[in-house]
Amino acid sequence: MRYASSLLALLLCGCGLVFPVRDKAVHHLLEAAAPERRLTASTPAIAVSRAALPDYLDCEQLVTRRDGVLVTSDLDLWAEPFDVAISRVVAGNLSRLTGSTNILPVERFTTLEYAHLLELRITQFEPDTDSTMVLQGTWKLQPVTGGDAASRYFRIAMPLPASSSTARDRVNAMNQALLRLAREIAAAK
Repeated sequence: MRYASSLLALLLCGCGLVFPVRDKAVHHLLEAAAPERRLTASTPAIAVSRAALPDYLDCEQLVTRRDGVLVTSDLDLWAEPFDVAISRVVAGNLSRLTGSTNILPVERFTTLEYAHLLELRITQFEPDTDSTMVLQGTWKLQPVTGGDAASRYFRIAMPLPASSSTARDRVNAMNQALLRLAREIAAAK
């Protein structure tokens, strides 16, 4: 009994010494950068599949490339899975650029609802050592009625502000890079 009461006293004292830890992480969200416009068109009808990412980008942390080394931040995190965010933003930009209500990111593709499936394969999407945001990969606008579309290579470089390299600046540059990609895809359609 004496042992149990001593243990209970220690546990109660220990509980009084535990303080909550404040989470200092910032959760970032990619956003469509194309100007808002009224969406009234039914075409083009495009399903945007989840972006395929290399393993090093498929993580919760923002990634930066410095002198050939990948650096992640424990304080700057994505608010949603990165591949989902890319697809959502590309679909939003395309929708705003074309005025179409039928461009949406999809998990499960239903061929009856769309004329094309947009496939994105990202090979790089982080700042490089020259303070430039680089978005690189391929995209393919596959018709659902048959036939095979060719993949198109893209490389988009967005300069980052020289005076600052905050996570917010990087996310803004990423938003602008995804807008350029959407413009390229819309122009090819």
